Amino acid sequence: MVKNINTIIMKNRFILSLMPLACLMASCCGSGHKVVENDLRAPAYPLVTIDPYTSAWSMTDNLYDAPVKHWTGKDFPFVGAVKVDGKVYRFMGTEEVELNPVVPTSSQGAWTGKYTESRPSGNWTAMDYNDRSWKSAPGAFGTTINEPTAVTDWSSERIFVRRIVDIDQTLEGRKVFLEYSNDDDAIFYINGVEVFNTGATCNKNAMVQLPESAVKTLKAGKNIIAASCWNPVGNGLLDFGLLVQKELHTSMEDTAVQNFVDVQATQTHYGFTCGGIDLALTFSAPLFLEDLDLVSRPVNYVTYNVTSNDGAEHDVEVYFEASPRWALNEPYQECMSEVVRDGGLVMLKSGSKAQNILAKSGDDLRIDWGYFYLAASEADTEVAIGNTDMLKRAFVDGRFSSELGLEGTNGSAKMAMVRDLGTVSKASGYVMVGYDDIYSIQYFGENLRPYWNRDGKSSIIEQLHKADKEYRSLIDRCYAFDYKLMKDAEKAGGKKYADLCALAYRQAIAAHKLVESPSGEILWLSKENNSNGSIGTVDVTYPSAPMFLYYNTELAKGLMNQIYDYSESGRWTKPFPAHDVGTYPLANGQTYGGDMPVEEAGNMITLTAAAVSLDNDLDYVKKHWDVLTVWTDYLVEHGLDPANQLCTDDFAGHFAHNVNLSVKAIVAIASYGRMADMIGKKDVADKYTGIAREMAAEWVRMADDGDHYRLTFDKPGTWSQKYNLVWDKLLSLNIFPESVRQKELAYYLTKQNEYGLPLDNRMAYTKTDWIMWTATLADDQETFEKFIEPIHRFENETVDRVPMSDWIWTDRPNWRGFKARSVVGGYYIKMLESKY
Repeated sequence: MVKNINTIIMKNRFILSLMPLACLMASCCGSGHKVVENDLRAPAYPLVTIDPYTSAWSMTDNLYDAPVKHWTGKDFPFVGAVKVDGKVYRFMGTEEVELNPVVPTSSQGAWTGKYTESRPSGNWTAMDYNDRSWKSAPGAFGTTINEPTAVTDWSSERIFVRRIVDIDQTLEGRKVFLEYSNDDDAIFYINGVEVFNTGATCNKNAMVQLPESAVKTLKAGKNIIAASCWNPVGNGLLDFGLLVQKELHTSMEDTAVQNFVDVQATQTHYGFTCGGIDLALTFSAPLFLEDLDLVSRPVNYVTYNVTSNDGAEHDVEVYFEASPRWALNEPYQECMSEVVRDGGLVMLKSGSKAQNILAKSGDDLRIDWGYFYLAASEADTEVAIGNTDMLKRAFVDGRFSSELGLEGTNGSAKMAMVRDLGTVSKASGYVMVGYDDIYSIQYFGENLRPYWNRDGKSSIIEQLHKADKEYRSLIDRCYAFDYKLMKDAEKAGGKKYADLCALAYRQAIAAHKLVESPSGEILWLSKENNSNGSIGTVDVTYPSAPMFLYYNTELAKGLMNQIYDYSESGRWTKPFPAHDVGTYPLANGQTYGGDMPVEEAGNMITLTAAAVSLDNDLDYVKKHWDVLTVWTDYLVEHGLDPANQLCTDDFAGHFAHNVNLSVKAIVAIASYGRMADMIGKKDVADKYTGIAREMAAEWVRMADDGDHYRLTFDKPGTWSQKYNLVWDKLLSLNIFPESVRQKELAYYLTKQNEYGLPLDNRMAYTKTDWIMWTATLADDQETFEKFIEPIHRFENETVDRVPMSDWIWTDRPNWRGFKARSVVGGYYIKMLESKY
């Protein structure tokens, strides 16, 4: 549905309550902009999307139902409230509940435990258990090579830990929380009583409130906390402690009434009723992929528009409060905040005291170097720094001013800003959220600045001034871009496809960091969110590339440049590409534990052909021709019937004779032939194209299973999605008979579940990015939409409120794993089809 934003006038709250979402959105979001309503109830709504570290989301239906969170699920406290004629309505976030550690985890303080890696006999969780034969070592326990919080290496299958703790107070009647990290299954006990079982889920710094019966067992003096953990494969981790909730003084209990939320590609729109006014709130990230300086500018906008809904004027003030946790990995790190004024802007600034730049790497980590900024025009703005209770109460009581404090540390480092809109019937304004990470990436030993400051001559203050000056033009561009994207995506794949593409846009971009290499090349480095934290992962690049191929082939090449450099520099000497170049943000060489020879060679060759087929960049092909040849020759020798090796779907296990992996190899060899032809190597082109055709014919014979093709060549009665065939279609390679696609698609439609097509016959889970690729094998939109509709239904109905997951169950509304990943850029493959 398309609405002109000026066409609807809300008469009163009754009429407001009856209006459809699209009308509300049109009337609240701005002036003169057309918006195509997104019909998704997103599992999580993007709010601030700058990079993998500065990434904030609302994971509830109403913006005020829970704290704003980082994509990892950790709180990024950001509170918004509006005062209308003296009454305060909270519209964003919740009042922060402060927790004090009484038994520290390893991140909060050193601790030592007794442990054994053999299953103990007897009641080993009891205080009086004889553990003299157990080893003593500092926690946390885990695989130290991959887990930065692990102090004592634990790589065996099981561990049992006893920890005697002194508690200096009685905790009965208090809210006590167990904070824990585990990989994989863990069980926790207090004074011999089981209090929590994680089941088969891995967690980092998660919390669960202890039942009252468990709290009653905790006494002043010595207590025992015990835990067991099972590590069936891969990483291991075990850490735990106790937190006690401080008394909560609420100042902003009354909330606004949320009327709608709508997620677009670059903006998320909210509409609220707050007494006599209606509030429109929009989070904007001007991420236009053709403009690299804008893509890398670390500034987002929060725009507010207030409109009287009763015809009267009202006294209106808007309150924003942010926590230093935006600049900390753990909430208890020492920090400091201050006020900065420059050229008509007032800025609240916060960061850690330690400022250990690029000192750690990993997945479930947040940045703890550099500085967070909340900025606005100095006019009609008051700012203060202090503890959250003081700041909120001062706003509620009408006492808010800079006299409350202009700097603070630790618990008194919360930052608040009040914008006085005066007595109005209509008013608007905006604040800016920014982050200066100083240095973003370490690239083979050299620390690289963010792209926006690649020459070291800019500053975050300059970037905030630019963002302020360009606000109106950029917001107009956001609306225009969002509208065009929805219309283009709907034309390509239907309205539900367009909804999904809009939700995927900022998520895919914000999982990357843009820097310039020492040799001056663009590096568009992905972080493998919520899997292992790798940086520049080739088999993450492969599924995410369609969006960047569609909008800017230079960014698509930026996904690959580090891998070419790694091989061509001689640092990587194997005849196939590396899996990654490190663990984010340290890109110093592959850290993943296994190679993916056919997978990564096929990915790099095919994506290179996909990029240069769009921009005809023959120099790029010639520059990398030698290594492309080495990789292609590897596929000629090993690609038709792959050995037992990992592929991108390694979470499902690896096996020999992978039919879909064989498709990848064959298509890549044909892609190499295409590039040979482009640069005038006709003999080479004919040779490798011929090889690919011969391999494809053999593939058809080996994989055929009647009405479909197999999962592995040696296992009849199996099946899998052959999503790698999509490049044979898009690039018009015509290596496989068209009948292969048609037979597979017809068979897939018989295998769909309520929430999508399973990845293969082994399990009921799927990868939504691969479904998009599989659906694009169809030649008609009706068939394409049959595969898309179940994914759209899943996003609307899933009970797991996380940034869009690409690994989900198809028979129930639950995610299987993976969230906030860049691979949803692969949703754009249907749109990309029109480019070839």
